[in-house]
Amino acid sequence: MTATPPAQQQRFRPSSRRQSVSKQHDHLVGAQAAVTARETLSTSSVLELFPTLGNWPQSALFGHRAGHVHGARTILEWLEGHPGHGWQDRWLVSGADRNLDWIDSFIVEDCSRSRTTQRAELTAGLTSLLLCRIFLPSYDFLASYKAYKLYAYTRQVLRPELFARIEASAQQLEGQPRSVRDALAVISKLVLHTGRDADAITADDLLAYRTWHLRGPKAVEGGTPGLSLAWAALRGVADLGEHSTIKEAVRFGQRPTTELVDAYNIGCKPIRDLLVRYLDERRPCLDYSSFTGLVGALAGTFWADIEHHHPGIDSLHLPEQVAEGWKSRPRTVVGRDGTTRPRGDYIQLLMPIRGFYRDIQEWAHDDPYWVQWSAPSPVRKRDTAGAQKAKRKTTAAMHQRVRERLPHLPVLVDAAERHKAEQAAFLAAAEQAAVGQTFSHAGQDYCPTRPQAYQTSYYRDCVPPVQVEDLTTGEIIDVGRREHEAFWAWASIEVLRHTGIRIEELLEITHLGLVSYKLPDTGEIVPMSRIVPSKGNEERLLLVGPELASVLATVITRLRNENGGTVPLTTRYDPHERVTGPALPHLFQHRRGWRWEVPSQATIQKWVTQTLSRVDLTDAAGQPLRYTAHDFRRIFASDAVASGLPVHIVARLLGHKNLNTSQAYIAVFAEDLVRAYRTFLDNRRSLRPEAEYREPTEQEWREFQAHFQARKLELGECGRPYGSTCKHEHSCLRCPSLRLMPTARPRLVEIIANLRDRISEAKLNGWSGEVEGLKVSLEAASRKLVSLDRAHDRHPSSPVNLGMPVITDPPP
Repeated sequence: MTATPPAQQQRFRPSSRRQSVSKQHDHLVGAQAAVTARETLSTSSVLELFPTLGNWPQSALFGHRAGHVHGARTILEWLEGHPGHGWQDRWLVSGADRNLDWIDSFIVEDCSRSRTTQRAELTAGLTSLLLCRIFLPSYDFLASYKAYKLYAYTRQVLRPELFARIEASAQQLEGQPRSVRDALAVISKLVLHTGRDADAITADDLLAYRTWHLRGPKAVEGGTPGLSLAWAALRGVADLGEHSTIKEAVRFGQRPTTELVDAYNIGCKPIRDLLVRYLDERRPCLDYSSFTGLVGALAGTFWADIEHHHPGIDSLHLPEQVAEGWKSRPRTVVGRDGTTRPRGDYIQLLMPIRGFYRDIQEWAHDDPYWVQWSAPSPVRKRDTAGAQKAKRKTTAAMHQRVRERLPHLPVLVDAAERHKAEQAAFLAAAEQAAVGQTFSHAGQDYCPTRPQAYQTSYYRDCVPPVQVEDLTTGEIIDVGRREHEAFWAWASIEVLRHTGIRIEELLEITHLGLVSYKLPDTGEIVPMSRIVPSKGNEERLLLVGPELASVLATVITRLRNENGGTVPLTTRYDPHERVTGPALPHLFQHRRGWRWEVPSQATIQKWVTQTLSRVDLTDAAGQPLRYTAHDFRRIFASDAVASGLPVHIVARLLGHKNLNTSQAYIAVFAEDLVRAYRTFLDNRRSLRPEAEYREPTEQEWREFQAHFQARKLELGECGRPYGSTCKHEHSCLRCPSLRLMPTARPRLVEIIANLRDRISEAKLNGWSGEVEGLKVSLEAASRKLVSLDRAHDRHPSSPVNLGMPVITDPPP
């Protein structure tokens, strides 16, 4: 084992290979092209196939037949000069498959035909060769091939009835003709490249095209145009497997334990196998998100870091310097700018490591395999001693967030409502104005514009987005997007603040979850919302109040208006569990391109943040306030308890099994504390007899004063309650109710000395019974002296200013 020099003792960052969010299908790209039955035909036999291309004799698509055949013959004769078994081999060896630059080499300057005519003949001939599947082009070639209507020819010649079904399916899914054309172009490329008809295309073919596109120069522009719609349209024609969308096909899902561990490149195979076996034991009782966190802690943060700094280590029994070195490295976090800060969850980072060692020690009692790995834990009990303190600190920080945000919630709600209404009116005004026609809205002049791309023939029959130009600033505003974001920001804020649900539960609300409940005593029908299991796997029902019912009704109406009268059925991908749920009528979904999607948690947060940017809300330090979805959950809990709802009912509404979890959510305000205590006093007084609160008589008052006079003793005061008699037969020195005065210390010292003398005298005279009694008194007096001295040390005679601040109401 080699130790790393101190200068290199920095935290190891594991491989980022595990960070991939989608599969890469590199093995599918560059696969050997299929062998066609026509690749061994002679040139004349190939040319005889041309009349079979659709309605060849009357076709006006291919121009003059003579020139068409001449161009194809020229290409075939050129390919015959290259080695290969058939036309496909010669096509690849010649380099023609890379691009179309080679076609200019056949153009002759002194020919009777122009360069344009010669190129048109060659291009027409090449098009027919592709449609006859004499050779199969690569995607690189098709990307450079600009022949007019190649893909339209493909759909007319190669199983046109299949393409008609696919086009009808695509049009049903997508209203924009541009997207349908993109999808049909993708399928046409697949048919030309694979040499198979549309109904024989496989999922691997689509995934290979995606991988090719992501490698290309246009990958940075985002997405693969038409691919997702092509996948959806092909599902009714070809067998694409179990995945309904290409997004589902490229997601990793829940990965095997071995794959997760191997992402950290652990060098010691026995340790690697140990981690896999241990994690497989733990996996059944953990959700996938918690499980991957445990894998990262054990395989990455712990062992991969140790191997990096101590290559060759192969035992869990770590030397002291190795253990201490590892524990020191995660204490700080390095930011992207290179700055460091203390890690807030350092103790939580140590807990899985300590649990790992303790589990092995316990399992070794039942399974001999674990005996060889049983070793002392590098994380001692003292290392995690501050866990409760850290938890209280976190709870206090949460409470402070609630105290800062709850008073400003009405401002945020009003801003969201106002912005939604303003953008809806803005969109209505922009839709009524024609392109180039100036209109005014909210005191500002605007002019509708048509995006540049939609002025081309490619977008001629597509509905453009509603855009206007601000005539004052020149800014181009996408009014439709603004209204869309304003509406869903308002809906998100309203549902979160009225329900206190988690953000993942917000995204799982469906139309099917709205149910009615009949109260058994009154028969009243009340609406309720079923919250599906999210974190605790416990379904619960929430009462839908009038305000929440209005919000949900508005959302449902909007979805129906945008989808022909029904709420769309949409699948939702859970990024934590890495699974895709069934198609359901989710209430929080929006249209993106041709498909309906449930927005991500980041999108919800973006909408809320955009609303916050329109109001000037700051905390006590003057910093802008930021609301998260969980802030609304804590605010809901605190406001509900402050309004009188019992904590155990709040826990049920939040879906908490442990009451302490709910109590950690609830922030107590100063005014709530005072009000609650006064209410408690009022309630207690109402339960006690009225006679106890009447004005005392003169005799009762004298008796009360006499009681306190009778409590004064030689060494201090008697602390017995008013109206009670002495239960210790006035043996005050032994009585715990005696409250010593500091000035009585000299007298107490004299009494102790006197008791010692009396004990000595009793022993000399043989008074054994007297000795026992005096010893009891001596012990009681000694204890009181010690107690008096301790009290004096804690509270000196001079007054101490405790510096208690005066709590005032925050400024409005």
